[in-house]
Amino acid sequence: MDFKQYIADIQDFPIEGVLFRDVTPLMKDPKAYHEVIDQMKAYAISKEADIIAGPEARGFLFGCPVAYAMEAGFVPVRKPGKLPRETIKATYELEYGHNTLEMHKDAIKKGQKVVLIDDLLATGGTIEASCKMIEELGGVVTGICFLIELEALKGREKLKDYDVYSILKY
Repeated sequence: MDFKQYIADIQDFPIEGVLFRDVTPLMKDPKAYHEVIDQMKAYAISKEADIIAGPEARGFLFGCPVAYAMEAGFVPVRKPGKLPRETIKATYELEYGHNTLEMHKDAIKKGQKVVLIDDLLATGGTIEASCKMIEELGGVVTGICFLIELEALKGREKLKDYDVYSILKY
């Protein structure tokens, strides 16, 4: 299936000069969405995932159905202040400034095999921070899966120590 036909290119969103890859047309097409989830599930199974993790918000849109299909749990990676119990944090650099993500301190068990799932790999900062938290809790990141990879932004370089799988590359 040619998934690119289901990705809408939105010029100048969210700011002028940015070409936004909108995955919502793919998600509203039942066959395309189902096929993407099946491919992500196959990848997670090949990486022997015990649990799936994903950053908000679009990582939830792909990671949760994969976890459900695998009969595995899902761990949300969230912005600060969104999780109600004790958390750990990871801060990462942006082009101008920094951002912070959190996970529940009890989200990952020592030795648990984790596959991270998100919609898009750009610069890699979000996923790199997510990997650090998983490893801080004793988990093992066995794979990272994206629907889309923006190759020009070289996010894969930040993730060079991990197995990275992207369904689409731009």
